[in-house]
Amino acid sequence: MTLTKSVTFEVFRGSQEGKIVADKTTRTLQPNEVYIETTHSGLCGTDEHFLKSGMVLGHEGVGVVRQIGSGVTNVKVGARVGFGYTHYVCGTCSKCLTGWDQYCENKKEYGTHDHDLGSFGEGVVWDSGCVVPIPDGYDSADAAPLMCAGATVWTVLTEYGVKPTDRVAIMGVGGLGHLAIKLAAAMGCHVVVLSSSEAKREEAFSFGASEYHVFRAGEEIPGFKPVNHLLLCGSANVDYPSLIPLMDIHGSIYPLTVDFAPSPVPLLYMNVKGIRIQGSLVASRHSLRTLVQFAAEKKITPTTMTFPLTKDGVEEAMETLRNGKMRYRGVLVR
Repeated sequence: MTLTKSVTFEVFRGSQEGKIVADKTTRTLQPNEVYIETTHSGLCGTDEHFLKSGMVLGHEGVGVVRQIGSGVTNVKVGARVGFGYTHYVCGTCSKCLTGWDQYCENKKEYGTHDHDLGSFGEGVVWDSGCVVPIPDGYDSADAAPLMCAGATVWTVLTEYGVKPTDRVAIMGVGGLGHLAIKLAAAMGCHVVVLSSSEAKREEAFSFGASEYHVFRAGEEIPGFKPVNHLLLCGSANVDYPSLIPLMDIHGSIYPLTVDFAPSPVPLLYMNVKGIRIQGSLVASRHSLRTLVQFAAEKKITPTTMTFPLTKDGVEEAMETLRNGKMRYRGVLVR
């Protein structure tokens, strides 16, 4: 089935006033594109950063392909797919061919229409090469948060030499952190959770943690054995000097939350121990595909709260997230 006409669908975008606005947008499918009826969308902290931009929010989408462009061969009408942060890749440049397609050298420019693409709405038009098949039997509400939060931690766990024998620390038990615990534990890693209080100890162990420590900057943890990898999944305002004693020789620190303010880094102490700070945020298509397969096979599911995929539902979900009451990923359901 092919499509040459335009499609019009409802979307929910941010505004300069910080309010959610319902709107209609019209797109004409290009030969490589598909129209997806969105059924589920995860809510990410990044959506808060773009709230006043005027763009359609959301980048953790799952839905059903309803129409396809004339050149699409990898996706069929009726397929259940997910889509994340990446809208388009060329598939032929060196970055794409080596699995780092989020840095595609020939990214297509959508111009003003780019603001009309997001998972908050009744549908979306997407490049067919950037959608991910959802395995049969895996719930769409569980798949949606994997498209960004899950993929962010999965990329760290699979692209930077993490081994099942490693001590992997997760700082912050939240939207990113709880998924990092579940995935790292399922990979066989010894998972060490660092939190600012005792409040989430029992829950962390239920997610698969092997150790739980209360950690505050400037305080030592008695008897703590250094870790090989440390995923920073909580506040972006990190006191890096306080992290150095936690790290083993040649250990790696991964800051996975974003902040526009600079963070001082203690280069001397990092160099002495050979510690690396490794950036990683947007997942490749390959990473997304391997993640959903792994999650389905291991029966790993996010811990979620659901809201209706409506203007009021989006506002309620964002307010819940803003107030720190989300446990642990919000999912909008149509």
